Amino acid sequence: MKPSRLLERLSRGAVQNVSFRDIQQLVEALGFRLTRINGSHYTYAHPDIPELINLQIHNGEAKPYQIRQILGLVEKYGLALVR
Repeated sequence: MKPSRLLERLSRGAVQNVSFRDIQQLVEALGFRLTRINGSHYTYAHPDIPELINLQIHNGEAKPYQIRQILGLVEKYGLALVR
């Protein structure tokens, strides 16, 4: 799914059943870069934001609470898609 369509869907509150790959593409399109992988945990950092994003893959999907954390960062810092 395109990051713009996914962000629109998530903004409406549909945070269930989101593929892990789709959420990875979204955070990368928001300007985050993968800094490390430790087991099932993927850590992303943004050059302009002091907070990190931790994503955990579970049965091929992203966890809803982590998606809500991403949405909170988008709102808090006014993040926009970079590509």
